[in-house]
Amino acid sequence: MPPLDHDHCYTVVQSRDQRFDGWFVTAVRTTGIYCRPSCPAITPKRTNVDFFPTAAAAQLNGFRACKRCRPDASPGSPEWNTRHDVVARAMRLIADGAVEREGVPGLARRLGYSQRHLNRVLTDELGAGPLAIARAQRAHTARVLVETTSMSFTEIAFAAGFRSVRQFNDTVREVFATSPTALRARRSTGVAAGERATPAVGVALRLAVRAPFAAGAVMSFVGERAVPGIESWDGETYRRSLALPAGAGVATLRAHSDHVDAHLELEASSDLAAAVQRIRRLLDLDSDPVTVDGTLDRDPALAPLVRRVPGRRAPASVDPVETAVRAVIGQQVSVAAARTVAGRIVEAAGSPLPAGDHGLTHLFPTPEALAAAPDEAFSMPSSRRDTIRGLATAVADGDVELHVGVDPARAHAQLLARRGIGPWTADYVVMRGLGHPDVFLTNDLGVRHALDRLDRPGVGADDAVAWAPWRSYAVHHLWASLGSSSTPLTKAAP
Repeated sequence: MPPLDHDHCYTVVQSRDQRFDGWFVTAVRTTGIYCRPSCPAITPKRTNVDFFPTAAAAQLNGFRACKRCRPDASPGSPEWNTRHDVVARAMRLIADGAVEREGVPGLARRLGYSQRHLNRVLTDELGAGPLAIARAQRAHTARVLVETTSMSFTEIAFAAGFRSVRQFNDTVREVFATSPTALRARRSTGVAAGERATPAVGVALRLAVRAPFAAGAVMSFVGERAVPGIESWDGETYRRSLALPAGAGVATLRAHSDHVDAHLELEASSDLAAAVQRIRRLLDLDSDPVTVDGTLDRDPALAPLVRRVPGRRAPASVDPVETAVRAVIGQQVSVAAARTVAGRIVEAAGSPLPAGDHGLTHLFPTPEALAAAPDEAFSMPSSRRDTIRGLATAVADGDVELHVGVDPARAHAQLLARRGIGPWTADYVVMRGLGHPDVFLTNDLGVRHALDRLDRPGVGADDAVAWAPWRSYAVHHLWASLGSSSTPLTKAAP
């Protein structure tokens, strides 16, 4: 990330441009608070403000979160999904709770760097090291649990990742300039916009997005690919099970033009932050749609598609390993057939979910369960079955790394080294499993058909360079231009 241009940042603050919420925070020296760029309060004088790339950096410099604009509730920075250097990969892992689960040593090991080097790189660029960034996330998680559940403060402290109730109390007071008791008292006068109190077994959230947001398009894309047992879609509500670090979860999602309503049922409340981040990645909620659409709109062939559905997202995944397996299943079959086959595998090898009224039955099988599954669990050609088993074994043994912190180029090379996995499958896993925004599926038959309709036959990854760095979004526009996703394709988009 280049150094913040303070003059440009101040211009954004003056215009209260919501597109930049999450990109940086504004710290006001005269009040000691930091805000999102679109804060509706009176714009402070230029001489009284500083700008920081993260809330953690503002907190380290002694600033408290604004109670009016709640900068912690902004969409995440789209930069962490578009970049793939160590800083971006570290931010994705921290958001997924890696520091709480494994500490900074574990985070550094995953990234292949020493703790000292990692801390230096993050501090130099973001103004805060991994511990401070994780602390800021814990504060946000704690606020959500205080305001939206009936959990005791002791339960919330440990669920959010704090080591003690005292640390929890001190951090809330420092970051939000109020006590946990005062935060909870807000429920008597109305919980913050779009959030509501719920029993301890569930949390209801309003997930922020940047406009424009093609809510119907993204929900239809994931919903039409719903695998029986782990997902359901009724045209309005999407549900899916989540295999989280400390237990199972179920997410119920309804999308609107300006936000996504999410209800989470979690076995372990400590999984809240990880569950939210995985949902945000699945629906690509941290995208910068104005920039994406502006780039693709310059191509005369793509422009009508972009203008027809502004704010189209490139959905990623809650689990890159699951996406890889589903990509292998989808080779040479239609989306509908891939769903059916995947559902049978889930029923045979997936872990049963605790009973509930969500209508889902299983978690997606673990790599170990897939590697050990009997032949009858796979209703597919033996070669593809062997590919899935080989991939699952490689993931379990660490020979293939598929997680949000992996270098996409490394993962792509490891996938191509597996028997039965070709360029289309590897590209698809990088695009959707890892959420890479700039993958062009050259050999996808649906993409080829769409390009033929646009009178652009023969376009390859190099030819589509004008769409960079948003070629994944171009792929989704091309797929959508074909209409029904049930059309059989040489390569399905599972």
